[in-house]
Amino acid sequence: MDQELVSLPRMVSVSGQRALVLGGGGVTGIAWETGILHGLAEAGVDLTDADLFVGTSAGSVVATHLAGGTALADLYAAQLLPPDGEIPARLTRWMVVRYVLSYVMPGSPAAKRARLGRAALRARTPSEESRLAVFAHRLSIQDWPERALKVTAVDTADGKFVAFDRDSGVPLVEAVASSCAVPLVWPPVTINGRRYMDGGMRSVANVDLAAGCSRVVVVAPLTRSASLAGDPWSAGGEARRAVDRGEPGQGRFGGDRVEPAGPGTSKARCRSRTRAGRVGRRSRPRGLELITVRTRNNWPIPLVHGV
Repeated sequence: MDQELVSLPRMVSVSGQRALVLGGGGVTGIAWETGILHGLAEAGVDLTDADLFVGTSAGSVVATHLAGGTALADLYAAQLLPPDGEIPARLTRWMVVRYVLSYVMPGSPAAKRARLGRAALRARTPSEESRLAVFAHRLSIQDWPERALKVTAVDTADGKFVAFDRDSGVPLVEAVASSCAVPLVWPPVTINGRRYMDGGMRSVANVDLAAGCSRVVVVAPLTRSASLAGDPWSAGGEARRAVDRGEPGQGRFGGDRVEPAGPGTSKARCRSRTRAGRVGRRSRPRGLELITVRTRNNWPIPLVHGV
């Protein structure tokens, strides 16, 4: 096992606390996660009263909204509107090949991430300033919330995994933007003189940040990544079961992880995001079945939602 998975700092026992872990999945991942959480809340299972929120990549956006107190109904409604102020992009086949090469070549997990980080620094992408503007517009809050929130990222220089929180001294917008900085697609984000990229390069959900919590629910539209830590429940957490989007859901959700509509019209991008949100909301029955079968004290016991 990757020893990094069990040696993270500040991993203290928080027995009795409840964690909601939200994984990566691109623009449509934000919509899908919002949809399934909204659908579950409509059915009487509200997961937004968690004590800890852990967000990776797209999940960091949803986690920030929820930790900041934005109502699920409002978040879901926003996913049905045209994406205002967003920059279209696409994860190309060449980029996927570059990811695979970075991880199959010899080296420690951190060294492999650093290899990809160097490629990310050389890539031609939109400007860092334009991406920060997108997140300043996208997020419902600009400052860290009082509720516990962890936002993951990876240092491009050495591949080190980090989890930003309100005690890190890092602006919230920059932390979330770095967590969503998909290598080769978006520019790494500069924080205190260092450049950070997508936390999903270490794990799609980084479940082990919830270690010590007595109840952990993971909502992850993707459950694999190029990283050896790509399986969200390989990271030492207790989560074990999955709610599958299934093949029909995958078809409606879309194939491109970053921007399913690519650089097409805003109407096409809106359809992709709206479709993902509605697919998530319709996933409620299966998610509800697995949650209610294994519940104690009105909070689901360890469980994973994903593909």
